[in-house]
Amino acid sequence: MELPAGSLTPETALEGLEEWDSVALLSFIALMEDEFGKAVRGGRVKEMKRVADLLAVMEK
Repeated sequence: MELPAGSLTPETALEGLEEWDSVALLSFIALMEDEFGKAVRGGRVKEMKRVADLLAVMEK
């Protein structure tokens, strides 16, 4: 997502972000595999509600 630095907080709701769409979801899944070597299912990502949920997956 192309957002200004500092515009997201852990409490930011994903559904409120115009930029959080199917392409962003797929990009997140690809990033997790390419950069972190972690496989994340699309269904799991779809269930995530806040930026904190995405961060938690990255930190595991």
